[in-house]
Amino acid sequence: MADLDQTLAVALKGYAWLPDLRRRAGGGPVRTRVMGQPAVGVCGAAATRFFYADGNLERHTALPGLVVHTLFGAGAVHTLDGEDHRRRKALFTSLLSGDGIDRLAKIAGEEFDAAADGWRGGPPVRLFDESARIIARAVSRWVGVPLEDREVSALARACVAMVDGFATAGPRAARALVARRVQERRLSKIIAGIRAKPPTTSPLSIVAHHSDDGRLLDPRVAAVELLNILRPAIAVSWFVAFAAHAMDMWPRHQSRMRAGDDEYTLAFTHEVRRFYPFAPFLGGRATRDMFFRGEPIKAGTLVLLDVYGQNHDPELWTDPYRFDPDRFLGREIGEFDLIPQGGGDPRTGHRCPGEKITIALLGTLSRRLAELDHYLPPQDTTIDLSRIPALPRDRIRLVVPERQVRSSPEPTLSASRSLASGGS
Repeated sequence: MADLDQTLAVALKGYAWLPDLRRRAGGGPVRTRVMGQPAVGVCGAAATRFFYADGNLERHTALPGLVVHTLFGAGAVHTLDGEDHRRRKALFTSLLSGDGIDRLAKIAGEEFDAAADGWRGGPPVRLFDESARIIARAVSRWVGVPLEDREVSALARACVAMVDGFATAGPRAARALVARRVQERRLSKIIAGIRAKPPTTSPLSIVAHHSDDGRLLDPRVAAVELLNILRPAIAVSWFVAFAAHAMDMWPRHQSRMRAGDDEYTLAFTHEVRRFYPFAPFLGGRATRDMFFRGEPIKAGTLVLLDVYGQNHDPELWTDPYRFDPDRFLGREIGEFDLIPQGGGDPRTGHRCPGEKITIALLGTLSRRLAELDHYLPPQDTTIDLSRIPALPRDRIRLVVPERQVRSSPEPTLSASRSLASGGS
């Protein structure tokens, strides 16, 4: 098995590829080849600790060029290691934490309300597409990027294309590359204009005036990092579609959130992130010869952390293929257990620093959706696990009747509650 290159199998099997490979190998580390390179697949809390332990792996040589140029952008923080990574990461950890998250969630709730008013009494809307525009408008307001309505829609489509095209070499990747090129060029011009003004406390100004080593970032790299705030926020639209799918499949969850239970809403948010597919696996390259659970890993070997497999690991999650938010009630989440956006400490490691924003946005919009009188007309809600990233086929079409009553005025999932409840 180790001699067979699995690149085609990854494309054909998607999220099931690495869990199936590990299962056939007995569940421990599994040796394989991907993109012509030797690799070892690992899974579990201990594997995540190993994967994120300082000095074990490097990222900049492990990321495929297509992923860099579609999803992250050339020169992005994701492509750095060591002290370079820590300096650049400080930019994100300073922005994507604290009261700013609550402000962003509040803005997103306001934008959802405004959009829902337009849906009422009208034809079906595609929740995925509408959510992308809602979040694009909210995060643009929060960051301080001045955008007209048509530019908001263009940003939403571009960021969706970047996420949708990172795991394929076909037309989706081509759309992602074009979208990134256009947005980087546009945001570079905005950043150049901001640099001509005195610095302010807006995220846009902070990114524009950031320096890693005493020199301002190249305008294009600054645009890349600005997109690395905008794009992950807009990608929460995937989880919003999954949240609607869960409410449709198991309506009792909608009822409990509609009752105004903040703790349950947070648990629902974590369960959506655990249960539904987003990142299939993460990769790093061994920096030296080492061992994991008795398996030798030579320097230069790709190490693949099975994210989807870990989020459905029966050793961590009882009845893992059952959607059950109750599993998170009263449970402290370890930083190496629930890893839809990576593991470890987001302040210093490679865990996504925007995870708290994901939790706050998803919680706020899930509550808004639960309180919105709506129904799903007949449609195909199948989720194809062979497609990365996965999404319900019809992107969740919903209808909002003419009249509806909100049960509470401003439901917003507090970022502070997210932190207190183990959301990293």
